[in-house]
Amino acid sequence: MTQTEQPPTTILQPTWQFMLAHPAHILALGFGSGLSRIMPGTVGTLFGWLCFHIFTTRWPELFTPLTWGILIVGGFIIGVWACDITGHHMGVADHGAMVWDEIIAIWLVLVMISPADFRAQCWAFVLFRFFDMVKPPPIRNIERRFKGGFGVMIDDILAAFFALLCYALYEFAS
Repeated sequence: MTQTEQPPTTILQPTWQFMLAHPAHILALGFGSGLSRIMPGTVGTLFGWLCFHIFTTRWPELFTPLTWGILIVGGFIIGVWACDITGHHMGVADHGAMVWDEIIAIWLVLVMISPADFRAQCWAFVLFRFFDMVKPPPIRNIERRFKGGFGVMIDDILAAFFALLCYALYEFAS
């Protein structure tokens, strides 16, 4: 950092104005779902679930598993960029308001369990949120090791993996 460059100010609660100031902020803050003052990660995950539901029921011929795969991989890559910039601008590498990682991860979970009824989707949601919040090893270890946008995104993908593993074990045992 040069002498003329000021360190970013830590933003405790982002606003709509902050979100609209940069395209990366819009994406990282989940199109506003991360602005929730109460449990923004859960609100962002619910927003992702709602988008998945609307897109797959309204345009099923367009939103196929292949399309979702492309969106998830592309969304992960773009999310690394968006979360890196937004985290820098907020002065916090992984601010709770950044929920694009939850959106991409819940899409991954939902596409992998599809077609699933509402009850199964609810359990997948609960499992994902559990692993995302608790961050058991190795999720926490990887979160600490990787910083910036990649670190923000990868821990949620791992939480999605753990949720899918539990879901698959339940299905196998049933």
